[in-house]
Amino acid sequence: MSFTAEVKDELARVDGPTEAAQYAQLSAIMRVCGTLSFRGPGRYSIKIATETGAVARTAIKLTHKLFDLETSLTVRRSVLHKTRNYLIEIPEQPELADALVELGILVPGHGLAPGVPRNLLRTRSAISAFVRGAFMAGGFIADPRGEFHLEIAVTGEEFARELVALISSFGAGARLNHRRGAYAIYLKSYEDITALLRGMGAERVARVVEIARAKKSVKNDVNRRVNAEMANQARSTGAAADQLMLIDEAERLIGMRSLPPALRAFCEVRRANPELSLAALGQEMNPPASKSAMYHRVLRLQQLVDEAKSQIE
Repeated sequence: MSFTAEVKDELARVDGPTEAAQYAQLSAIMRVCGTLSFRGPGRYSIKIATETGAVARTAIKLTHKLFDLETSLTVRRSVLHKTRNYLIEIPEQPELADALVELGILVPGHGLAPGVPRNLLRTRSAISAFVRGAFMAGGFIADPRGEFHLEIAVTGEEFARELVALISSFGAGARLNHRRGAYAIYLKSYEDITALLRGMGAERVARVVEIARAKKSVKNDVNRRVNAEMANQARSTGAAADQLMLIDEAERLIGMRSLPPALRAFCEVRRANPELSLAALGQEMNPPASKSAMYHRVLRLQQLVDEAKSQIE
């Protein structure tokens, strides 16, 4: 089961606390993944297509419970994608037109309603149910172990913009993208996605996303530390190579026996430990020396080499 299917399965188990919330959820499902056919005054039929069994069950349950409408269900299997497709048909029947008006899908005398059904969205639970239905019908969410991405595909600009406003009421920042005649409402941040999941009632999945984010945070922190350590090691290796070249120059131009004891000891320990950082090298000295003291020995050695070079010139 895909992560999207898991989310929709959880949402299907969230019961609207009021009849108004159930109307709102069914309205969103029909509006987002339903196709309305018109055969004359008062003669309508609807087909609802989905790839998720939980969505099909919810649509049928609410249609029977709220309006007692006749429905049929056809289940088809895609050989290519090895998935099931569910087709719910609500055939032409006398009660259907009134049901569509009650659901805010039809406006008497004006045809399809362009935006969200404001008359159904007067309570917080109804708004939650409507957004829940819209996601169940047209939503996708990436597995949070990979990336944070959630989107809902809808048709109609006014409907899309008003749905974005409803999502924003949960404290989730959604964006709108026009895509081949349709609209994609999408969220890409952890905070926005968890706010929307909780707003829709998907508490369990919200916790799964939180855990995934925590694991990512730990992994990223470890990676940052490893990268920093590797960068430090690279810098230390480069500095050690420069110091070895400086020591070779000092031996050629000045001679080891002519160096002050502290510098001669530094040269001997560095040659014996080319892989160590300057701080670690200081601990190999007898007596041990601080990183600062070792750095000053390098500067002093460089100064002596520069003086020797100037005398030759």
